[in-house]
Amino acid sequence: MTHPNLLERYQARRTRRFEFYAERWAHMLPRWRTRRRRRLLVVVLATMFLALAVVAVLIACGLERGPLLWAPVCLLFFPLWISLQLVSGRQADAPLSALDEWEIEQRNAARSVGLTLTQTLAMIPAIWLIVVGGFTDLDNIQAAYAGGIMLLTALLVGACTPTMILAWTRPDAEPEDE
Repeated sequence: MTHPNLLERYQARRTRRFEFYAERWAHMLPRWRTRRRRRLLVVVLATMFLALAVVAVLIACGLERGPLLWAPVCLLFFPLWISLQLVSGRQADAPLSALDEWEIEQRNAARSVGLTLTQTLAMIPAIWLIVVGGFTDLDNIQAAYAGGIMLLTALLVGACTPTMILAWTRPDAEPEDE
């Protein structure tokens, strides 16, 4: 008789926790579980990302009160993100054993897009920091802060993209599935 190794035990525990919380949250926000409402959440979340990017650019351009704009946008981002996770069933970060073959294929495709987007968007603050640090007289603290905000925005966009894709593309649940 073989004993499961550490990784297998971790995956089994992760699956149990996922299924426990999926059951616990399955009935929250029932009116927001339609494709139309999920798409609305995706659009509003994308708008929040655009606002975060604009704030980063404003900070890079020297707006001293930029951090004061960053905080309210973040405060709006988190409830939106949590709501989208709830109504989409957290499929983007579900363990393999909790999904069927079609869901795994959809999740992996969405994750691939998210990774590509993260890598692409993270190049912007990297180039910004290289150019500003090496070729300008811009205050280093301001440049670093703007670069950090840009990078954080890029990471948030990339991390949220798989859920946004799945929430946008998944059809409404069948009535007997609810």
